[in-house]
Amino acid sequence: MHRSAVVELLVDAGRAVLTKKNRKICVVTGSRADYGLLKSPMARIRECEGLTLQLVVTGSHHSKTYGESRDIILADGFCIDADVPLSDRVVSPLDMAQGAGVALQGMAQALSRLQPDLVLLLGDRYEIFATATAACLLNIPLAHLCGGDLTTGAIDDALRHGISKMAHLHFPSNEDAARRLKQMGEADERVFTIGSPGLDAIREMTFAGRAAVFNELGLPQSDRLYLVSLHPETLSARPVADQVESLCQALSGLDPDIALVLSGSNADAGGVEISERLEAFAQTRSRAVFRRNLGHDLYLNVMRQAAMVIGNSSSGLYEAPSFKVPTVNVGRRQDGRLKAASVIDCHGDDESIGRALDKASALDCRDVINPYGDGRAAEKLVDVLTGITDYRALLDKPFVDREFV
Repeated sequence: MHRSAVVELLVDAGRAVLTKKNRKICVVTGSRADYGLLKSPMARIRECEGLTLQLVVTGSHHSKTYGESRDIILADGFCIDADVPLSDRVVSPLDMAQGAGVALQGMAQALSRLQPDLVLLLGDRYEIFATATAACLLNIPLAHLCGGDLTTGAIDDALRHGISKMAHLHFPSNEDAARRLKQMGEADERVFTIGSPGLDAIREMTFAGRAAVFNELGLPQSDRLYLVSLHPETLSARPVADQVESLCQALSGLDPDIALVLSGSNADAGGVEISERLEAFAQTRSRAVFRRNLGHDLYLNVMRQAAMVIGNSSSGLYEAPSFKVPTVNVGRRQDGRLKAASVIDCHGDDESIGRALDKASALDCRDVINPYGDGRAAEKLVDVLTGITDYRALLDKPFVDREFV
């Protein structure tokens, strides 16, 4: 629907209309992963006349265990309006559940103090779910990026759908996700398919040369480089130790001349165990390096130079196709997500991973099309935000019953 139609729908002449000047958009980031996707929208909001960016930092950004990515946010030139620190180390599901409780309390205090006109969230993590809950209970309008996706192999799937039901505006990354949001009772005029904002960074970045990337990694230059990123399958009955061991067994069979860049795992239960095993594995190969946190820019630079992306990170589905790089998607963590032709799914055992590695090494990805948009998601997002006259009117949220054949 055209922006003007949305404005007409959302503005009620009988209500007091809020001024469009300097409306506060509070963006909350909880991990290096969502920050990489939020970076371009944050910059666009900050530059937009009539909008004021507020930023709350939580989750693994504060943790030494996960690389203290808060420093990267500051180095990128963003001002942090509030910090909500969580536990430095997440080992078990209980840690995640308790972390959500701490995040809810901290976010309630931060949002109450900042008094934003709109809260903008991305994704599906437990600290983001807690933020959505706080905004809902404080009666603050909520916009949600990347809702409607499926990742049936992870607990994030349920959290993402829960956030969507609390949200008042939706910015899915693809039409399949938009359709699911509407199936959940969300009104058509509240759903705007904008693509993945992670592609904006790829379009806007100035990339380093190959030699500079290898130098930054401290690796001797190699003809082939593989980027490896593995996270826990939080709904799997298979122990995390088995998940990461199978991957290491498959990687051990690779040509020793292949350079491997192994990235640290996330702040889910089992993530620490994965990182420790990958770090130990990197020490067994002369052309391998483990980095707890590559940072957004270096991660994309490495991906651009890579001959293959391996693991179960969403970046292998979102960003890798834009670089024409094949992805070996291991296990069930990303089950249900829209996938480009460059993505090869495999089971989590070492033999299946090995076969997928062989297939990916022979795959021609030059004609692959990324299904997640054109790299202008932030522009489309801000166009919608600036076109809505009264954010408070969004709180009057309908549930749309739909007939299905």
